[in-house]
Amino acid sequence: MSDEQPEPTAPADRARSFGSVAEAYDRGRPTYPAEAVAWLAGGEAKVVLELGAGTGKLTRALVDQGHAVFATEPDEAMLGVLRERVPEVSAKVATAEDVPANDRSVDVVVVAQAFHWFDHEAALTEIARILKPGGHLALVWNSRDERIPWVRRMGDILGREDLDTSSAEHLVHSDLFGFVEEANFKHWQEVNRETILDLARSRSSFATMTDDEREERLGRMLAFYDDYGRGMDGMRIPYVARCYRAVVIDRDESTTSDGDEPSQQGPVVSDGTDTDMLLIDFR
Repeated sequence: MSDEQPEPTAPADRARSFGSVAEAYDRGRPTYPAEAVAWLAGGEAKVVLELGAGTGKLTRALVDQGHAVFATEPDEAMLGVLRERVPEVSAKVATAEDVPANDRSVDVVVVAQAFHWFDHEAALTEIARILKPGGHLALVWNSRDERIPWVRRMGDILGREDLDTSSAEHLVHSDLFGFVEEANFKHWQEVNRETILDLARSRSSFATMTDDEREERLGRMLAFYDDYGRGMDGMRIPYVARCYRAVVIDRDESTTSDGDEPSQQGPVVSDGTDTDMLLIDFR
């Protein structure tokens, strides 16, 4: 056996590691409460661009509330699940740092459980470019309520790398956006002896483990469930949806940053070629 230690996994690699566990992610991760979704979007039906949309946990809720949603996700496997779950949404592979959408073309940009993976300076610049004057960026994380001792113990097993709300500070300090509002919404996730394993499999750290490490993690998760669960009746995990939103600061509406006239079209997304562009019709 080699004595060499594996190279640490870079954050960007961790962010792209979810594709191998896309189905587990979709089964195991909680959704978002309707009140939080309404707060993020800000009311009446809007054109919404979702970045880092994953398997469509928030996408489905936004569509159900009447919004015209366009989704992007850098991982093709995650996006494949989203296309199955929310087939009526136009979804494309793209990163938050290079979004193939027109200037000032959407009312709201939302990011669920993903903003901490972004290159924040580049992503915020792109988001400010895409938003219409008066439009806003909304961020949300589902955080387990670890004030409760048994939930904190579960967090010790699962890990907490996917719950980093501190990156919202990048929005607070950005000169591209105004005052950041915050709101919290409590909710519950029902899990059973199978889906709690999917919750463990859905972590970015799990995807980069060795087989032995994965087996050990799942064994600890089952032992925890057997201690704290209710057998066939399952388990209710308490969450807090931590939400943030800020309005983009209005720029000179007469020209874009390169001096050209601003685009008046709706969102335009490349289909992967340089010559064929898809105009998304949200009407």
